[in-house]
Amino acid sequence: MSNKEELQKAIGKRIKSLRENKKIPQQDLAAACNFEKSNMARLEAGKTNPTLYTLKKIADNLETSLENLVKDL
Repeated sequence: MSNKEELQKAIGKRIKSLRENKKIPQQDLAAACNFEKSNMARLEAGKTNPTLYTLKKIADNLETSLENLVKDL
């Protein structure tokens, strides 16, 4: 990954892909993570830099590992 924006977009795409594969609406994942839907939308669009804690909450609610969420980015 060459820069921060590219990494944020790659993480957002991974989250969106995992969520869609599990057929979880964005609103439901946001609620499970105790986020506003707008925050989840920004995260999936790569418009925000999530903390490690945020990524862990998302991974847990997608029933995957943090490693799987960020591997090969």
